[in-house]
Amino acid sequence: MRLTAKSNPRPVRPNLNLNRSKPGLDLWTLLVGAIALLIAAPVLVVLGSLLTPAWDVWQHLASTVLARYVLNSLALLLGVGAGVVLLGTGTAWLVTMTQFPGRSLLSWALLLPLAFPAYLLAYAYTELLDYYGPVQTGLRSLLGFQSAQDYWFPPIRSLPGAIALLALVLYPYVYLLARVAFGEQSVCSMEASRSLGCNPWQSFGRVALPLARPAIAAGTALALMETLGDFGTVQYFGVDTFTTGIYRTWFGMGERAAASQLAALLMLFVLALILLEQWFRRQGKYYQQRGKAQSQSRFRLAGWRSGLAIAACTFPILLGFAIPAGLLLHMTLRNLGQLTDPRLWGYARNSFLAAALTAGLAGAIALLLAYGVRLRPTRLMHLSLRTSALGYAIPGSVIAVGVLVPLGLFDNSVDAWMQRTFGISTGLLLSGTIAALVFAYLVRFLAVALNSVESGLGRIKPSLDNAARSLGENSLGVLRRVHAPLMGSSLLSATLLVFVDVMKELPATLIVRPFNFDTLAVRVYQLASDERLAESSAAALAIVAVGIVPVVLLSQQIAQSNRD
Repeated sequence: MRLTAKSNPRPVRPNLNLNRSKPGLDLWTLLVGAIALLIAAPVLVVLGSLLTPAWDVWQHLASTVLARYVLNSLALLLGVGAGVVLLGTGTAWLVTMTQFPGRSLLSWALLLPLAFPAYLLAYAYTELLDYYGPVQTGLRSLLGFQSAQDYWFPPIRSLPGAIALLALVLYPYVYLLARVAFGEQSVCSMEASRSLGCNPWQSFGRVALPLARPAIAAGTALALMETLGDFGTVQYFGVDTFTTGIYRTWFGMGERAAASQLAALLMLFVLALILLEQWFRRQGKYYQQRGKAQSQSRFRLAGWRSGLAIAACTFPILLGFAIPAGLLLHMTLRNLGQLTDPRLWGYARNSFLAAALTAGLAGAIALLLAYGVRLRPTRLMHLSLRTSALGYAIPGSVIAVGVLVPLGLFDNSVDAWMQRTFGISTGLLLSGTIAALVFAYLVRFLAVALNSVESGLGRIKPSLDNAARSLGENSLGVLRRVHAPLMGSSLLSATLLVFVDVMKELPATLIVRPFNFDTLAVRVYQLASDERLAESSAAALAIVAVGIVPVVLLSQQIAQSNRD
Protein backbone atom coordinates (compact mmCIF):
# COMPACT_ATOMS: atom_id res chain seq x y z
CA MET A 1 0.00 0.00 0.00
CA ARG A 2 1.32 3.39 -1.00
CA LEU A 3 1.38 5.96 1.70
CA THR A 4 0.90 9.57 0.75
CA ALA A 5 1.80 12.50 2.87
CA LYS A 6 -1.27 14.20 4.12
CA SER A 7 -1.06 17.96 4.09
CA ASN A 8 -1.70 19.71 7.35
CA PRO A 9 -5.07 21.39 7.50
CA ARG A 10 -5.12 25.20 7.39
CA PRO A 11 -4.88 26.51 10.94
CA VAL A 12 -8.08 27.95 12.27
CA ARG A 13 -7.72 31.57 13.25
CA PRO A 14 -9.26 32.45 16.58
CA ASN A 15 -12.15 34.85 16.53
CA LEU A 16 -10.67 37.93 18.13
CA ASN A 17 -13.69 40.13 17.64
CA LEU A 18 -14.63 39.70 21.26
CA ASN A 19 -16.58 42.93 21.38
CA ARG A 20 -19.70 41.30 19.90
CA SER A 21 -19.53 37.95 21.64
CA LYS A 22 -20.15 38.93 25.24
CA PRO A 23 -23.72 39.62 26.20
CA GLY A 24 -22.47 41.76 29.07
CA LEU A 25 -21.62 44.44 26.58
CA ASP A 26 -25.35 45.20 26.36
CA LEU A 27 -24.61 47.45 29.31
CA TRP A 28 -23.00 49.80 26.79
CA THR A 29 -26.30 50.00 24.92
CA LEU A 30 -28.12 50.87 28.13
CA LEU A 31 -25.46 53.41 29.12
CA VAL A 32 -25.41 55.16 25.75
CA GLY A 33 -29.19 55.16 25.53
CA ALA A 34 -29.58 56.59 29.05
CA ILE A 35 -27.06 59.37 28.44
CA ALA A 36 -28.59 60.25 25.08
CA LEU A 37 -32.09 60.37 26.59
CA LEU A 38 -30.89 62.59 29.44
CA ILE A 39 -29.11 65.00 27.09
CA ALA A 40 -32.10 65.13 24.72
CA ALA A 41 -34.65 65.58 27.54
CA PRO A 42 -34.74 69.42 27.36
CA VAL A 43 -35.43 69.31 23.62
CA LEU A 44 -38.22 66.76 24.15
CA VAL A 45 -39.68 68.88 26.96
CA VAL A 46 -39.87 71.90 24.67
CA LEU A 47 -41.54 69.89 21.92
CA GLY A 48 -43.98 68.41 24.44
CA SER A 49 -45.00 71.90 25.51
CA LEU A 50 -46.99 72.18 22.29
CA LEU A 51 -49.55 69.89 23.93
CA THR A 52 -50.09 72.30 26.84
CA PRO A 53 -52.96 74.75 26.25
CA ALA A 54 -52.11 78.44 26.73
CA TRP A 55 -54.68 80.05 24.47
CA ASP A 56 -55.12 83.31 26.34
CA VAL A 57 -51.41 84.06 26.26
CA TRP A 58 -51.18 83.01 22.63
CA GLN A 59 -54.06 85.31 21.72
CA HIS A 60 -52.26 88.16 23.43
CA LEU A 61 -48.98 87.36 21.64
CA ALA A 62 -50.71 86.93 18.28
CA SER A 63 -52.47 90.28 18.59
CA THR A 64 -49.37 92.17 19.69
CA VAL A 65 -45.89 90.84 18.93
CA LEU A 66 -46.00 87.39 17.31
CA ALA A 67 -46.18 88.71 13.73
CA ARG A 68 -43.23 90.97 14.45
CA TYR A 69 -41.23 88.05 15.84
CA VAL A 70 -41.89 86.02 12.70
CA LEU A 71 -41.22 88.82 10.20
CA ASN A 72 -38.03 90.02 11.90
CA SER A 73 -36.71 86.47 12.21
CA LEU A 74 -37.38 85.81 8.52
CA ALA A 75 -35.77 89.10 7.51
CA LEU A 76 -32.70 88.22 9.59
CA LEU A 77 -32.49 84.81 7.94
CA LEU A 78 -32.75 86.21 4.41
CA GLY A 79 -30.31 89.07 4.99
CA VAL A 80 -27.70 87.08 6.88
CA GLY A 81 -28.01 84.19 4.44
CA ALA A 82 -27.29 86.44 1.47
CA GLY A 83 -24.41 88.11 3.32
CA VAL A 84 -22.62 84.94 4.43
CA VAL A 85 -22.97 83.34 0.98
CA LEU A 86 -21.51 86.40 -0.72
CA LEU A 87 -18.64 86.92 1.73
CA GLY A 88 -17.86 83.28 2.43
CA THR A 89 -18.06 81.93 -1.10
CA GLY A 90 -16.27 84.86 -2.73
CA THR A 91 -13.33 84.90 -0.33
CA ALA A 92 -13.03 81.09 -0.39
CA TRP A 93 -12.80 81.13 -4.19
CA LEU A 94 -10.19 83.88 -4.21
CA VAL A 95 -7.81 82.28 -1.68
CA THR A 96 -8.25 78.76 -3.08
CA MET A 97 -8.30 79.20 -6.84
CA THR A 98 -6.34 82.41 -7.46
CA GLN A 99 -2.83 83.63 -6.68
CA PHE A 100 -2.16 87.17 -5.45
CA PRO A 101 0.19 88.83 -2.93
CA GLY A 102 -0.70 88.03 0.68
CA ARG A 103 -2.98 85.13 -0.21
CA SER A 104 -1.47 82.72 2.35
CA LEU A 105 -1.81 85.24 5.19
CA LEU A 106 -5.34 86.21 4.26
CA SER A 107 -6.43 82.58 3.90
CA TRP A 108 -6.19 81.98 7.67
CA ALA A 109 -6.90 85.57 8.75
CA LEU A 110 -10.36 85.26 7.18
CA LEU A 111 -11.19 82.92 10.08
CA LEU A 112 -10.51 85.58 12.74
CA PRO A 113 -14.10 86.92 12.93
CA LEU A 114 -15.01 83.54 14.45
CA ALA A 115 -13.30 84.78 17.62
CA PHE A 116 -15.88 87.56 18.02
CA PRO A 117 -19.30 86.74 19.47
CA ALA A 118 -21.91 88.72 17.56
CA TYR A 119 -23.02 90.63 20.65
CA LEU A 120 -19.47 91.94 21.23
CA LEU A 121 -19.35 93.18 17.67
CA ALA A 122 -22.69 94.93 18.23
CA TYR A 123 -21.42 96.65 21.37
CA ALA A 124 -18.17 97.75 19.69
CA TYR A 125 -19.81 99.20 16.59
CA THR A 126 -22.49 100.95 18.60
CA GLU A 127 -19.72 102.65 20.58
CA LEU A 128 -17.98 103.53 17.32
CA LEU A 129 -20.90 104.64 15.12
CA ASP A 130 -23.49 106.00 17.54
CA TYR A 131 -24.27 109.72 17.74
CA TYR A 132 -21.66 110.37 20.42
CA GLY A 133 -19.17 107.93 18.93
CA PRO A 134 -15.89 109.00 17.31
CA VAL A 135 -17.15 108.58 13.73
CA GLN A 136 -20.16 110.90 13.94
CA THR A 137 -18.34 113.29 16.28
CA GLY A 138 -15.49 113.58 13.77
CA LEU A 139 -17.97 113.98 10.92
CA ARG A 140 -19.74 116.86 12.65
CA SER A 141 -16.44 118.50 13.51
CA LEU A 142 -15.08 118.13 9.97
CA LEU A 143 -18.17 119.35 8.12
CA GLY A 144 -19.36 121.89 10.68
CA PHE A 145 -22.68 120.19 11.46
CA GLN A 146 -24.36 121.11 14.71
CA SER A 147 -26.73 118.18 15.26
CA ALA A 148 -28.03 114.99 13.69
CA GLN A 149 -30.77 116.97 11.97
CA ASP A 150 -28.13 118.52 9.69
CA TYR A 151 -27.10 115.22 8.11
CA TRP A 152 -28.19 111.62 7.66
CA PHE A 153 -26.24 108.71 9.09
CA PRO A 154 -27.36 105.06 8.86
CA PRO A 155 -28.54 103.86 12.29
CA ILE A 156 -26.47 100.98 13.59
CA ARG A 157 -29.19 99.90 16.05
CA SER A 158 -31.60 98.57 13.46
CA LEU A 159 -32.55 95.42 11.61
CA PRO A 160 -30.09 96.15 8.73
CA GLY A 161 -27.37 96.81 11.32
CA ALA A 162 -28.03 93.45 12.99
CA ILE A 163 -27.96 91.71 9.58
CA ALA A 164 -24.64 93.31 8.66
CA LEU A 165 -22.92 92.45 11.95
CA LEU A 166 -24.23 88.88 12.07
CA ALA A 167 -23.06 88.34 8.48
CA LEU A 168 -19.57 89.64 9.37
CA VAL A 169 -19.30 87.21 12.29
CA LEU A 170 -20.90 84.14 10.68
CA TYR A 171 -19.50 84.14 7.13
CA PRO A 172 -16.52 81.92 8.22
CA TYR A 173 -18.94 78.96 8.42
CA VAL A 174 -19.51 79.23 4.68
CA TYR A 175 -15.88 80.19 4.02
CA LEU A 176 -14.54 77.08 5.74
CA LEU A 177 -16.75 74.57 3.96
CA ALA A 178 -16.58 76.32 0.58
CA ARG A 179 -12.79 76.50 0.79
CA VAL A 180 -12.57 72.76 1.45
CA ALA A 181 -15.00 72.08 -1.41
CA PHE A 182 -13.06 74.26 -3.87
CA GLY A 183 -9.78 72.68 -2.76
CA GLU A 184 -11.10 69.16 -3.38
CA GLN A 185 -12.35 69.87 -6.87
CA SER A 186 -10.45 68.10 -9.59
CA VAL A 187 -7.88 70.12 -11.47
CA CYS A 188 -9.01 68.34 -14.62
CA SER A 189 -12.49 69.84 -14.32
CA MET A 190 -11.14 73.38 -14.16
CA GLU A 191 -8.62 72.81 -16.95
CA ALA A 192 -11.34 71.30 -19.13
CA SER A 193 -13.49 74.39 -18.66
CA ARG A 194 -10.55 76.60 -19.60
CA SER A 195 -9.84 74.54 -22.71
CA LEU A 196 -13.45 75.03 -23.76
CA GLY A 197 -13.01 78.80 -23.70
CA CYS A 198 -14.18 79.73 -20.19
CA ASN A 199 -12.41 82.54 -18.43
CA PRO A 200 -11.79 82.28 -14.66
CA TRP A 201 -15.15 83.82 -13.73
CA GLN A 202 -17.04 81.59 -16.16
CA SER A 203 -15.23 78.54 -14.76
CA PHE A 204 -16.30 79.67 -11.29
CA GLY A 205 -19.95 80.12 -12.24
CA ARG A 206 -20.38 77.07 -14.47
CA VAL A 207 -18.11 74.47 -12.83
CA ALA A 208 -16.76 75.35 -9.38
CA LEU A 209 -19.90 76.88 -7.87
CA PRO A 210 -22.30 74.03 -8.80
CA LEU A 211 -19.81 71.47 -7.47
CA ALA A 212 -19.47 73.35 -4.17
CA ARG A 213 -23.21 73.99 -3.74
CA PRO A 214 -23.80 71.29 -1.07
CA ALA A 215 -20.92 72.61 1.06
CA ILE A 216 -22.13 76.21 0.69
CA ALA A 217 -25.65 75.15 1.67
CA ALA A 218 -24.33 73.34 4.76
CA GLY A 219 -22.30 76.36 5.86
CA THR A 220 -25.23 78.69 5.27
CA ALA A 221 -27.53 76.45 7.33
CA LEU A 222 -25.05 76.57 10.24
CA ALA A 223 -24.86 80.36 10.01
CA LEU A 224 -28.65 80.68 9.92
CA MET A 225 -29.05 78.44 12.96
CA GLU A 226 -26.65 80.69 14.84
CA THR A 227 -28.68 83.68 13.62
CA LEU A 228 -31.90 82.24 15.02
CA GLY A 229 -30.17 81.58 18.33
CA ASP A 230 -28.65 85.04 18.71
CA PHE A 231 -29.88 87.05 21.66
CA GLY A 232 -27.35 89.71 22.61
CA THR A 233 -27.21 91.45 19.22
CA VAL A 234 -30.93 91.60 18.48
CA GLN A 235 -31.83 92.52 22.05
CA TYR A 236 -29.27 95.35 22.13
CA PHE A 237 -30.42 96.66 18.75
CA GLY A 238 -34.09 96.50 19.71
CA VAL A 239 -34.99 93.92 17.05
CA ASP A 240 -37.80 91.68 18.29
CA THR A 241 -37.17 88.03 17.37
CA PHE A 242 -38.11 84.68 18.85
CA THR A 243 -35.14 84.67 21.24
CA THR A 244 -36.03 88.04 22.74
CA GLY A 245 -39.68 86.99 22.86
CA ILE A 246 -38.84 83.83 24.80
CA TYR A 247 -36.85 85.86 27.33
CA ARG A 248 -39.59 88.46 27.79
CA THR A 249 -42.40 85.92 27.99
CA TRP A 250 -40.56 83.92 30.66
CA PHE A 251 -39.20 86.74 32.83
CA GLY A 252 -41.44 89.66 31.90
CA MET A 253 -44.82 87.92 31.78
CA GLY A 254 -43.98 84.93 33.98
CA GLU A 255 -45.61 82.57 31.45
CA ARG A 256 -43.46 79.47 31.31
CA ALA A 257 -45.90 77.50 29.15
CA ALA A 258 -46.08 80.26 26.54
CA ALA A 259 -42.30 80.67 26.59
CA SER A 260 -41.92 76.93 26.03
CA GLN A 261 -44.32 77.05 23.10
CA LEU A 262 -42.45 79.99 21.57
CA ALA A 263 -39.28 77.93 21.96
CA ALA A 264 -40.99 74.99 20.23
CA LEU A 265 -42.04 77.26 17.38
CA LEU A 266 -38.44 78.42 17.05
CA MET A 267 -37.36 74.78 16.91
CA LEU A 268 -39.65 74.31 13.93
CA PHE A 269 -37.70 77.05 12.14
CA VAL A 270 -34.47 75.22 12.97
CA LEU A 271 -35.92 71.93 11.73
CA ALA A 272 -36.93 73.61 8.48
CA LEU A 273 -33.34 74.82 8.02
CA ILE A 274 -31.97 71.33 8.63
CA LEU A 275 -34.39 69.77 6.13
CA LEU A 276 -33.61 72.49 3.57
CA GLU A 277 -29.89 71.86 3.92
CA GLN A 278 -30.37 68.11 3.46
CA TRP A 279 -32.50 68.75 0.39
CA PHE A 280 -29.71 70.85 -1.11
CA ARG A 281 -27.28 68.01 -0.44
CA ARG A 282 -29.50 65.50 -2.25
CA GLN A 283 -29.97 67.86 -5.17
CA GLY A 284 -26.24 68.50 -5.54
CA LYS A 285 -24.35 65.22 -5.36
CA TYR A 286 -21.21 65.23 -7.47
CA TYR A 287 -18.43 62.67 -7.40
CA GLN A 288 -14.93 63.48 -8.47
CA GLN A 289 -11.30 62.76 -7.78
CA ARG A 290 -9.18 65.30 -6.04
CA GLY A 291 -6.47 66.94 -8.09
CA LYS A 292 -2.92 66.20 -7.07
CA ALA A 293 -1.45 69.61 -7.69
CA GLN A 294 -4.03 72.17 -6.75
CA SER A 295 -1.49 75.03 -6.68
CA GLN A 296 -0.88 74.62 -10.42
CA SER A 297 -4.53 75.42 -11.19
CA ARG A 298 -4.61 78.80 -9.44
CA PHE A 299 -5.26 81.75 -11.69
CA ARG A 300 -2.53 84.33 -11.19
CA LEU A 301 -3.90 87.82 -10.67
CA ALA A 302 -1.91 90.95 -11.37
CA GLY A 303 -2.43 94.69 -11.48
CA TRP A 304 -5.83 96.05 -10.53
CA ARG A 305 -7.29 92.53 -10.33
CA SER A 306 -4.77 91.66 -7.63
CA GLY A 307 -5.66 94.84 -5.74
CA LEU A 308 -9.37 94.03 -5.88
CA ALA A 309 -8.74 90.51 -4.58
CA ILE A 310 -6.68 91.85 -1.67
CA ALA A 311 -9.36 94.42 -0.87
CA ALA A 312 -12.17 91.85 -1.07
CA CYS A 313 -10.38 89.53 1.39
CA THR A 314 -9.22 92.31 3.71
CA PHE A 315 -12.64 93.97 3.97
CA PRO A 316 -14.34 91.31 6.16
CA ILE A 317 -11.21 90.90 8.31
CA LEU A 318 -11.05 94.63 9.07
CA LEU A 319 -14.77 94.99 9.79
CA GLY A 320 -15.26 91.64 11.50
CA PHE A 321 -12.12 91.57 13.66
CA ALA A 322 -9.44 94.25 13.39
CA ILE A 323 -11.53 97.40 13.98
CA PRO A 324 -13.64 96.10 16.91
CA ALA A 325 -10.65 94.36 18.49
CA GLY A 326 -8.62 97.55 18.17
CA LEU A 327 -11.44 99.54 19.80
CA LEU A 328 -11.67 97.13 22.74
CA LEU A 329 -7.89 97.19 23.17
CA HIS A 330 -7.90 101.01 23.11
CA MET A 331 -10.63 101.12 25.76
CA THR A 332 -8.79 98.63 27.92
CA LEU A 333 -5.55 100.62 27.78
CA ARG A 334 -7.43 103.79 28.71
CA ASN A 335 -9.09 102.04 31.66
CA LEU A 336 -6.30 99.91 33.08
CA GLY A 337 -7.83 100.25 36.52
CA GLN A 338 -10.45 97.64 35.63
CA LEU A 339 -7.70 95.03 35.43
CA THR A 340 -7.18 95.37 39.18
CA ASP A 341 -10.90 95.21 39.95
CA PRO A 342 -11.48 92.03 41.99
CA ARG A 343 -14.96 91.70 40.48
CA LEU A 344 -13.44 91.20 37.02
CA TRP A 345 -11.36 88.32 38.27
CA GLY A 346 -14.43 86.91 40.01
CA TYR A 347 -16.32 86.92 36.70
CA ALA A 348 -13.32 85.35 35.00
CA ARG A 349 -13.18 82.68 37.72
CA ASN A 350 -16.88 81.90 37.25
CA SER A 351 -16.46 81.68 33.47
CA PHE A 352 -13.41 79.44 33.81
CA LEU A 353 -15.13 77.19 36.35
CA ALA A 354 -18.26 76.69 34.25
CA ALA A 355 -16.28 76.24 31.03
CA ALA A 356 -13.75 73.82 32.57
CA LEU A 357 -16.44 71.67 34.20
CA THR A 358 -18.48 71.52 31.00
CA ALA A 359 -15.46 70.84 28.79
CA GLY A 360 -14.22 68.01 31.01
CA LEU A 361 -17.63 66.37 31.24
CA ALA A 362 -18.30 66.85 27.53
CA GLY A 363 -15.00 65.19 26.61
CA ALA A 364 -15.65 62.22 28.92
CA ILE A 365 -19.29 61.77 27.84
CA ALA A 366 -18.41 62.09 24.15
CA LEU A 367 -15.71 59.45 24.58
CA LEU A 368 -18.13 57.05 26.29
CA LEU A 369 -20.82 57.57 23.65
CA ALA A 370 -18.49 57.23 20.67
CA TYR A 371 -16.76 54.18 22.16
CA GLY A 372 -20.09 52.55 22.96
CA VAL A 373 -21.15 52.92 19.32
CA ARG A 374 -17.80 51.46 18.26
CA LEU A 375 -18.46 48.41 20.44
CA ARG A 376 -22.10 48.01 19.45
CA PRO A 377 -22.61 49.61 16.00
CA THR A 378 -26.35 49.00 15.87
CA ARG A 379 -29.02 51.32 14.52
CA LEU A 380 -30.26 51.99 18.03
CA MET A 381 -26.79 53.06 19.13
CA HIS A 382 -26.30 55.34 16.13
CA LEU A 383 -29.74 56.85 16.75
CA SER A 384 -28.82 57.47 20.38
CA LEU A 385 -25.59 59.17 19.33
CA ARG A 386 -27.36 61.46 16.89
CA THR A 387 -30.08 62.22 19.45
CA SER A 388 -27.51 63.38 21.98
CA ALA A 389 -26.17 65.85 19.41
CA LEU A 390 -29.51 67.57 18.77
CA GLY A 391 -28.81 70.43 21.14
CA TYR A 392 -26.16 72.08 18.98
CA ALA A 393 -28.79 72.97 16.39
CA ILE A 394 -31.07 74.46 19.06
CA PRO A 395 -30.69 78.07 20.29
CA GLY A 396 -29.41 78.58 23.82
CA SER A 397 -32.63 80.25 24.94
CA VAL A 398 -34.63 77.16 23.91
CA ILE A 399 -32.21 74.88 25.75
CA ALA A 400 -32.53 77.06 28.84
CA VAL A 401 -36.33 76.76 28.81
CA GLY A 402 -36.10 73.01 28.29
CA VAL A 403 -33.73 72.68 31.26
CA LEU A 404 -35.57 74.89 33.73
CA VAL A 405 -39.06 73.50 33.19
CA PRO A 406 -38.35 69.87 34.27
CA LEU A 407 -35.90 70.94 36.98
CA GLY A 408 -38.49 73.32 38.40
CA LEU A 409 -41.13 70.58 38.42
CA PHE A 410 -38.69 68.22 40.16
CA ASP A 411 -37.72 70.79 42.81
CA ASN A 412 -41.34 71.71 43.52
CA SER A 413 -42.39 68.06 43.77
CA VAL A 414 -39.59 67.22 46.20
CA ASP A 415 -40.30 70.33 48.26
CA ALA A 416 -44.03 69.56 48.44
CA TRP A 417 -43.36 65.95 49.50
CA MET A 418 -40.86 67.00 52.17
CA GLN A 419 -43.30 69.55 53.58
CA ARG A 420 -46.13 67.01 53.70
CA THR A 421 -43.98 64.27 55.20
CA PHE A 422 -41.50 66.02 57.47
CA GLY A 423 -42.65 69.62 57.57
CA ILE A 424 -39.35 70.73 56.00
CA SER A 425 -38.98 72.96 52.95
CA THR A 426 -36.08 71.97 50.72
CA GLY A 427 -36.40 74.93 48.37
CA LEU A 428 -34.70 74.71 44.97
CA LEU A 429 -32.33 71.75 44.83
CA LEU A 430 -31.28 71.91 41.18
CA SER A 431 -32.84 75.00 39.62
CA GLY A 432 -30.58 78.01 39.86
CA THR A 433 -27.46 75.96 40.60
CA ILE A 434 -24.16 75.50 38.80
CA ALA A 435 -25.27 71.91 38.06
CA ALA A 436 -28.25 73.17 36.05
CA LEU A 437 -26.04 75.62 34.16
CA VAL A 438 -23.44 72.97 33.30
CA PHE A 439 -26.21 70.61 32.19
CA ALA A 440 -27.59 73.29 29.86
CA TYR A 441 -24.11 73.79 28.42
CA LEU A 442 -23.73 70.03 27.89
CA VAL A 443 -27.03 69.84 26.02
CA ARG A 444 -25.96 72.77 23.86
CA PHE A 445 -22.36 71.85 23.07
CA LEU A 446 -21.94 68.09 23.44
CA ALA A 447 -22.08 67.74 19.65
CA VAL A 448 -18.90 69.84 19.36
CA ALA A 449 -16.99 67.32 21.46
CA LEU A 450 -18.64 64.36 19.71
CA ASN A 451 -17.46 65.48 16.27
CA SER A 452 -13.84 65.69 17.37
CA VAL A 453 -13.90 62.47 19.41
CA GLU A 454 -15.62 60.47 16.66
CA SER A 455 -13.03 61.68 14.17
CA GLY A 456 -10.14 60.62 16.41
CA LEU A 457 -11.70 57.28 17.29
CA GLY A 458 -12.36 56.50 13.64
CA ARG A 459 -8.64 56.70 12.87
CA ILE A 460 -7.82 53.84 15.29
CA LYS A 461 -7.70 50.47 13.55
CA PRO A 462 -10.07 47.80 14.89
CA SER A 463 -7.15 45.36 14.95
CA LEU A 464 -5.79 47.20 17.99
CA ASP A 465 -9.03 46.49 19.86
CA ASN A 466 -8.85 42.81 18.95
CA ALA A 467 -5.19 42.55 19.97
CA ALA A 468 -5.85 44.14 23.35
CA ARG A 469 -8.90 41.93 23.99
CA SER A 470 -6.93 38.81 23.07
CA LEU A 471 -4.40 39.78 25.76
CA GLY A 472 -7.11 39.79 28.41
CA GLU A 473 -8.26 43.43 28.49
CA ASN A 474 -11.94 44.13 28.93
CA SER A 475 -13.73 46.92 27.08
CA LEU A 476 -12.93 49.58 29.68
CA GLY A 477 -9.31 48.46 29.74
CA VAL A 478 -9.07 48.84 25.97
CA LEU A 479 -10.53 52.33 26.24
CA ARG A 480 -8.19 53.34 29.05
CA ARG A 481 -4.94 51.76 27.87
CA VAL A 482 -5.27 51.87 24.08
CA HIS A 483 -7.76 54.43 22.81
CA ALA A 484 -7.37 57.25 25.31
CA PRO A 485 -3.57 57.60 24.79
CA LEU A 486 -3.97 57.46 20.99
CA MET A 487 -6.74 60.06 21.05
CA GLY A 488 -4.91 62.64 23.12
CA SER A 489 -4.98 65.36 20.45
CA SER A 490 -8.63 64.71 19.56
CA LEU A 491 -9.71 64.85 23.20
CA LEU A 492 -7.72 68.05 23.70
CA SER A 493 -9.35 69.64 20.65
CA ALA A 494 -12.80 68.56 21.84
CA THR A 495 -12.38 70.01 25.32
CA LEU A 496 -10.84 73.25 24.03
CA LEU A 497 -13.63 73.86 21.54
CA VAL A 498 -16.31 73.25 24.16
CA PHE A 499 -14.42 75.49 26.61
CA VAL A 500 -14.38 78.35 24.12
CA ASP A 501 -18.06 77.95 23.20
CA VAL A 502 -19.09 78.01 26.86
CA MET A 503 -17.03 81.15 27.49
CA LYS A 504 -18.96 82.94 24.71
CA GLU A 505 -22.46 81.61 25.43
CA LEU A 506 -24.89 84.33 26.53
CA PRO A 507 -28.65 83.46 26.30
CA ALA A 508 -28.48 80.13 28.15
CA THR A 509 -26.23 81.69 30.80
CA LEU A 510 -28.57 84.64 31.33
CA ILE A 511 -31.57 82.39 31.95
CA VAL A 512 -30.09 79.40 33.84
CA ARG A 513 -27.21 80.90 35.86
CA PRO A 514 -27.33 80.79 39.66
CA PHE A 515 -28.05 83.92 41.65
CA ASN A 516 -24.97 86.20 41.83
CA PHE A 517 -23.08 83.93 39.42
CA ASP A 518 -22.14 86.30 36.63
CA THR A 519 -19.73 85.27 33.89
CA LEU A 520 -17.63 87.48 31.62
CA ALA A 521 -20.30 87.28 28.90
CA VAL A 522 -23.09 88.25 31.30
CA ARG A 523 -21.06 91.10 32.77
CA VAL A 524 -20.27 92.52 29.35
CA TYR A 525 -23.95 92.28 28.41
CA GLN A 526 -25.06 94.06 31.59
CA LEU A 527 -22.57 96.91 31.28
CA ALA A 528 -23.10 97.36 27.55
CA SER A 529 -26.87 97.50 28.12
CA ASP A 530 -26.19 100.40 30.52
CA GLU A 531 -24.00 102.13 27.90
CA ARG A 532 -20.85 101.37 29.93
CA LEU A 533 -18.86 99.40 27.37
CA ALA A 534 -15.57 101.03 28.38
CA GLU A 535 -15.88 99.45 31.83
CA SER A 536 -16.38 96.01 30.28
CA SER A 537 -13.71 96.24 27.57
CA ALA A 538 -11.21 94.06 29.46
CA ALA A 539 -13.80 91.31 29.94
CA ALA A 540 -14.84 91.56 26.28
CA LEU A 541 -11.22 91.41 25.15
CA ALA A 542 -10.68 88.30 27.29
CA ILE A 543 -13.61 86.57 25.55
CA VAL A 544 -12.15 87.48 22.14
CA ALA A 545 -8.70 86.24 23.16
CA VAL A 546 -10.15 82.88 24.20
CA GLY A 547 -12.14 82.78 20.95
CA ILE A 548 -8.94 82.84 18.92
CA VAL A 549 -8.20 79.27 20.10
CA PRO A 550 -10.57 77.55 17.60
CA VAL A 551 -9.22 79.79 14.84
CA VAL A 552 -5.71 78.47 15.50
CA LEU A 553 -6.95 74.87 15.66
CA LEU A 554 -8.90 75.21 12.41
CA SER A 555 -5.94 76.83 10.67
CA GLN A 556 -3.68 73.97 11.70
CA GLN A 557 -6.16 71.35 10.50
CA ILE A 558 -6.57 73.06 7.14
CA ALA A 559 -2.80 73.37 6.74
CA GLN A 560 -2.34 69.66 7.46
CA SER A 561 -5.10 68.50 5.12
CA ASN A 562 -4.35 70.85 2.23
CA ARG A 563 -0.77 72.08 2.09
CA ASP A 564 -0.47 75.52 0.55
